[in-house]
Amino acid sequence: MPRRCHFTGARTSSGNVIQRRGKAKYLGGVGIKTTSCKKRTFKPNLQNVTTMIDGRPVRVKASVRAIRQGLVVKPVRRKAVYSAAKAR
Repeated sequence: MPRRCHFTGARTSSGNVIQRRGKAKYLGGVGIKTTSCKKRTFKPNLQNVTTMIDGRPVRVKASVRAIRQGLVVKPVRRKAVYSAAKAR
């Protein structure tokens, strides 16, 4: 199963970590210099949830953003079902 949200399609993205040193010009310095630039990854907050898809409960990965937005419809928790013979 890929690291991807079933509802929003959110997946791992990449970016940079930029390290800087110096004092800003408006504070009286000579300016901020970049000393290092490294790659990094941003991973979505994925949770395994059981949701209703086409009327059936299915376990999928969903981002917390999708859960909060209400895109995930959780199945109804059923109470104990008694047969007709035991109910009498």
